[in-house]
Amino acid sequence: MASSTVTSAQPDRPPRPNLAFRRLRGRRSPAEFAAAVRRAAREIGERVSCDARYIGRVEAGEIRCPNYAYERVFLHMFPGRTLTDLGFAPRSSVRGRRARTGEDARNTHDPHNTQYPQYPQYPQNKQYLYDTHDNNEESDVLRRAFMTSGATVAAASLGPLGPALDAAAAQRPVRRAGAGDAGALEEAVRRIRLLDDRHGADGLYRRAAAPLRTAYALLDAGATRQATADRLYSGAGELAISVGWLAHDSGRFDDARSHYAEALATSRMTGDAGLEAHAFCNMAFLARDAGRPREAVRAAQAAQRAARPLGSARLMSLLALREAGGWAGLADRVGCEQALARAQAFFGRGPSDADPEWMSFYGAAELEGLEAQCWSTLGDWPRAARHARRAAELQDPHFTRNLALYSAELADDLARGGRPDEAAGAGMRVLDLLGEVQSSRVHTMLSATARVLLPHRRASDVSAFLDRHAALPRTA
Repeated sequence: MASSTVTSAQPDRPPRPNLAFRRLRGRRSPAEFAAAVRRAAREIGERVSCDARYIGRVEAGEIRCPNYAYERVFLHMFPGRTLTDLGFAPRSSVRGRRARTGEDARNTHDPHNTQYPQYPQYPQNKQYLYDTHDNNEESDVLRRAFMTSGATVAAASLGPLGPALDAAAAQRPVRRAGAGDAGALEEAVRRIRLLDDRHGADGLYRRAAAPLRTAYALLDAGATRQATADRLYSGAGELAISVGWLAHDSGRFDDARSHYAEALATSRMTGDAGLEAHAFCNMAFLARDAGRPREAVRAAQAAQRAARPLGSARLMSLLALREAGGWAGLADRVGCEQALARAQAFFGRGPSDADPEWMSFYGAAELEGLEAQCWSTLGDWPRAARHARRAAELQDPHFTRNLALYSAELADDLARGGRPDEAAGAGMRVLDLLGEVQSSRVHTMLSATARVLLPHRRASDVSAFLDRHAALPRTA
């Protein structure tokens, strides 16, 4: 990966913190407030990929005016207030944005808007994807390429990305990347994570490679300012981890290992401890799944060393769980129990502003789910089933893939623990979710459960589950 060359540029106007919005958050952490935003969006049929970092950017004043989807959500959350009351600048005053017209409003809810089929409520204007208004650089070829890639990945159709995109970028002079490019990169990471939460990795992995290629092109082009270069490197590293996770969850372990290694190299080049901890965290998870438990322990311990100065108890909790999974794979019950105790203690300290934005998935449900996996690996099926059941009960329905995962874990633990009828019922709930979720991990777990239940197929519930599972289309 080439280093980014930074040259001086006309300084941007420094953002003014949005104190009004910060007051509205109150005592909730950014991650908790972001979850409230997502819940409010669902109440009115909107889809926003809000996370802690987005809230931080709003409060820092980097987002002077939200896009139309966020506007509707915020006004729903705080009825009677205007955007100005929430601390935002009037839309007409933000450079590069024109005032909303009646035609915009009509297009917003146009049922025949097929350009972005998953998001029919948005106007046919790619700028809705990016709440970045501090860019003095107008859209150069790389930024257009990146935005187009991100929009395509976000579409429900997940249609193929056009190879002409990269060819066009290669044939034109490359300009230095600016703040708008960094914002587009960060938003693509959020959207990929959101789509994975809802639908799983199998339908996303190949298509997510296009934004990653464009991210590398942005790094090679250099940046106009050091702050922008830092954001680009951090964003490219997080995107590499996200694409690596899509490969990991869809069973492409070698590809995942390569992407995680790329992210780790990026973190080392830039001295980004947060990115390093994230890369090692995912490498530990991958090593556990690939049958290399000792490597999982060492990677998790390396992640904890990198994360310790960051001050996030929730991150340390997750990393302790990664270590526990490695100890379970080594059949070291004592080591596993000690790591689980640390994970519970760190989790009990609660969320904080230091929690990384990518950890929005990590809550009580994930804690229970990962502990269930540890007990399952150790062969303690009743204990594993108790934790898996709690994970499924606690899971926010927004994370559809995780709900399917915990339910599949529960079904397998019940089947191996000698409770076939209950296992079949849990398996049926997973099958109900497979229309929305494409995850090789979930399919693999369900197939293993079906094999365990075969001797019990005379039971009507088990037979119904096995017949329905057998009717699933086979994945390549």
